[in-house]
Amino acid sequence: MDAAVRALFRRYEQMFAQALAGRATMDEVATLYAPEFIASTPAGVITGRNDALLRERMAQGYAHYRAIGTTAMRIRDLRLSPIDALHCVAHVAWTATYARDDLPETAIDFDVHYLVRLAEGEARVFGWMSGDEQALLRQHGVI
Repeated sequence: MDAAVRALFRRYEQMFAQALAGRATMDEVATLYAPEFIASTPAGVITGRNDALLRERMAQGYAHYRAIGTTAMRIRDLRLSPIDALHCVAHVAWTATYARDDLPETAIDFDVHYLVRLAEGEARVFGWMSGDEQALLRQHGVI
């Protein structure tokens, strides 16, 4: 499982970079996720499906990241907490970098905890838990 999950997050980081550059298709990005998912943030808990609506929301999200000056999203650390042979929590420490004409280059560290399931030898995200991204961006003057 360890190798499959680490490979998943290498792809995740690469696809994020491609999406920020406007070169990733949302069909490619959607391969990172299971058919259904759950997410918890300070805004609440949502459930969804890996469908056209998810792809549309992902495209909007990446457009928003580009609009606020996101230039990079890098994994600083990845720690796994196995649950059983098929499931784990991937604790991902990210560094996001922002730069705009009105904003000096700004790096922000944050963590997201992903629920990962191994199916047919391939790891996919089926959930995530994150902190208050908007508050963090306001604190650093990004928004």
